[in-house]
Amino acid sequence: MTQELTSPSPAPRAPAPHRGPRWWRDAVIYQVYVRSFADSDGDGIGDLRGARGKLPYLKALGVDAVWLTPFYASPQADGGYDVADYRAVDPLFGGLDDARDLIDAAHEANLRVIVDIVPNHTSDRHPWFQDPELARQRYVFRPGKGEHGELPPNDWESVFGGPAWTRTDRGDWYLHLFAPEQPDLDWNNSDVHAEFEGIMRFWLDLGVDGFRVDVAHGMVKAPGLPDIGHGEQAKLIGTQVLPFFDQDGVHAIHRSWRRLLDGYGDAHGKAVVGVAEAWAPSAERLALYVRPDELHQAFNFHYLNTGWDAASLRAVIDASLEAMRPVGAPATWVLSNHDVVRHRTRLGGSLDRARAAALLMLALPGSAYVYQGEELGLPEVTDLPDEVRQDPSFFRANGQDGFRDGCRVPLPWSGTAPPYGFGDAGTWLPQPADWHRLTVEAQTGDPHSTLELYRTALDLRRRLPGLGDGEMSWQPAPEGLLAFRRPGVLCTVNTLARAAELPLPGRPLLSSAPVAVDGASAVVPGDSCTWWAI
Repeated sequence: MTQELTSPSPAPRAPAPHRGPRWWRDAVIYQVYVRSFADSDGDGIGDLRGARGKLPYLKALGVDAVWLTPFYASPQADGGYDVADYRAVDPLFGGLDDARDLIDAAHEANLRVIVDIVPNHTSDRHPWFQDPELARQRYVFRPGKGEHGELPPNDWESVFGGPAWTRTDRGDWYLHLFAPEQPDLDWNNSDVHAEFEGIMRFWLDLGVDGFRVDVAHGMVKAPGLPDIGHGEQAKLIGTQVLPFFDQDGVHAIHRSWRRLLDGYGDAHGKAVVGVAEAWAPSAERLALYVRPDELHQAFNFHYLNTGWDAASLRAVIDASLEAMRPVGAPATWVLSNHDVVRHRTRLGGSLDRARAAALLMLALPGSAYVYQGEELGLPEVTDLPDEVRQDPSFFRANGQDGFRDGCRVPLPWSGTAPPYGFGDAGTWLPQPADWHRLTVEAQTGDPHSTLELYRTALDLRRRLPGLGDGEMSWQPAPEGLLAFRRPGVLCTVNTLARAAELPLPGRPLLSSAPVAVDGASAVVPGDSCTWWAI
C-alpha cells in the first residue's frame, strides 16, 4: 500500500532553551532589514518600533537571535551603511529609546540582538570627514598621479563601479571602496581604533549581544596601495586576496575586538559575539577570521554562491566543515541576505527548490541565518522601475548588478493589496500586486505553506538533540541526491527535477514536498529535502 506523506502541521512551539555561553554555535539568526520589515509611523519606511511590534512573530517562528541592519544617523546614501553618528538613531527609524526598548523587549522574549557595525568607512557627513585636518589624519588621502595630480592614485575600482577615488577641492584624492559618500577610514590611525572600541562599548552597555562586522575583510590596505592591473575588480572579490580586501593585517583588529568582547562578556556574565562579513577566496582563508582569538562566526558566502547541484553542494559543505574544524569554530550557513538576489530566484525561481534548500541548510551542523521574507518564499523583485531604485550600485557603471533593491522590497504581512499590512501608508519600494498569496496572514495555519515549513523545521531543530552543532556523516545516495546522517536524523536531498526511489531511510519527520512510502521504499520528489527519524 502506498501512503503519501506531506509536511506535518506545525507542532506547538517549544520554549526556547537557555543555550548558555555557546548559544551562537547552533543559533538560527534572523536578519531584519529594518527599513523593509515593519512601519509603525506611516511614512512607508520600516523602523525600530515596527520591528519591536513584530517580535512575537519572530518568537513564534522559532529563531534564537535577531540581527538588525544599521539604524544609525545617516544621510542614507547606501541604505544606512554610510554612518554619520554611530551612537545615534536616525530619525527615520526612531530614537535611542526605541533602540533600547527593542533590545529589552527582545530579551524578554528570550531573543538575542546583534547589530551592525561599519568600520571600513563612514559617511562623508561624519564630523571627522567634515573637518579637513581630521579627515586627512583618519581617512585614506593620497596625491594624484599625472603632471598636476589630475589622475587617481592607483587603478582601484569601487565595488559599486567606477573609480574608488574622488578628488577634493584641495587637489588630493580620497579612497572610497564603495560610494563616494563612504570614505574609507585609515586604520593606521590609533584614534580610529579607540573610536570603534568606544562605539562597541556604547552598544554593549545598551544590551546588545554582539556585532555583525560589515566588510570585515576590509579596513587594512596593502602597503603602497599597489595597482591591481585588472578591470571589473568587483568580480574578483572573494576569488583572490586583493590589495584592499582580505589583507592579513585585518586579523590584528579582530583579535583586539575579541579581547574586548570576551572581557565585556566576562564582566557582565553574558556571551557577546562577533560575526564577520568576510569575502575570502577559500574556506581556509575564511577560517582565519574565526580562530579562537578572533571573531566567533563568519558568513559562508561560498555556500551561498553554490548552485543547486548535489556534487557542488557536497563539495562546499565538506570544504566548509573541514576548514572550521582546526580552528574550533562552527560553520555558518546562509542562503539570502540584503546584498544578494533572493535564493528562490537565484536557484532558478522554483519555490520547491527554495523550500528544499532551506531544509538542507537547517539540517547542517552549525549556525544558520534566515533573511527576512525567505520564510515566506518571497522571490526577487526584478521589475522595479528605474525611478524607484535607491541602490547606489545601480547608478554606477561596472559595479554590482543593481538587483539589491529587489531583495529589499518591504515585507507583506496581511491583506490582499499593497502595502499588505507593512504600515498605514505606502512602501519605500513598491510591492508586487501578486504577493497577497505570500503574506504572513495567508500562510499562517496552512500546513503546506512555506512559513509553516520553516516554523516546523525550526521547532524540530530546537527539540531534536541531533540537529544544530555537532558532526555529520555522508551516506550512500544515487547520483543527483545527497544523504547525510546527524545523530538520530537522516537528511535526504534530491537536486534532480524528477522523483527518485530510495530504500526507506526511516520514519519521515518533515519534507519540503510530499513523499510516498510503499513498504520498504520511499519516492522523494524532485527538488525536495526530507528529514527522517532513524
